[in-house]
Amino acid sequence: MGARFGRDARGPVAGLLIAALVSLACAGGGLAEPEAERPGASPSAASPAPGTTRADSTTSVAEFEQDVADAQAVAERYWAAQFKESGQRFQPVRRIIPYQRDGEVSCGGQPLPRNNAVYCSRGDFIAYDVAWSVAAFRQVGDAFVFYLLGHEYAHAIQVRLGINYNFTIQQELQADCMAGAYLGDSVRSGALTLAEGDLDEFREGVAAVGDDPDQPWFAEGAHGTAEQRTDRFFRGYEGSLKECDLG
Repeated sequence: MGARFGRDARGPVAGLLIAALVSLACAGGGLAEPEAERPGASPSAASPAPGTTRADSTTSVAEFEQDVADAQAVAERYWAAQFKESGQRFQPVRRIIPYQRDGEVSCGGQPLPRNNAVYCSRGDFIAYDVAWSVAAFRQVGDAFVFYLLGHEYAHAIQVRLGINYNFTIQQELQADCMAGAYLGDSVRSGALTLAEGDLDEFREGVAAVGDDPDQPWFAEGAHGTAEQRTDRFFRGYEGSLKECDLG
């Protein structure tokens, strides 16, 4: 099943929403099982049924949820194919958990704050603040959802491959490259169809999440400058995984 994304432009990116993306994607070790999960939360986003994807100008929560499901399904198919090609068994991320309040979901005993998305390694789940994510989706476009899931899923793949760099920035830039590869390869295979403006959404969105120019590259939590992040994402998008230093 193919998925499509792309919709009418909705004005400039919201600075607060995009700045919050800088805190995305903690893949560090030593993280524990999820705690205080929202009662009744589904284990993961539902898999989309054939014929349910669309690319229109609506911005409903239902469309956001469908885009999350589509992005999850495309990422799982992509990485399953990559692992199969290398003779390895692929294990999908165990859960994708939306949350609404500070501390509603915890990782390693650390409550997750609002305005955030994260991959928790030991619990093997991706969690995201649903209100923040929907707001960013409405500001940036549905390409945001595919990048968000792609970046977090890349951290899960790093854990599965045993990749652990000394500095956060190395981990984050590689995840940007891997997210670009997953998206570019999916477009080339026909699993995703870009609409006009989607590449610009990627370029502007990735650039907007760059670190402050004064942020030391070796600082804990450094993700890379706008130029570094954009470069690594589009290296992966155009050149596939061979650009991502996976060994």
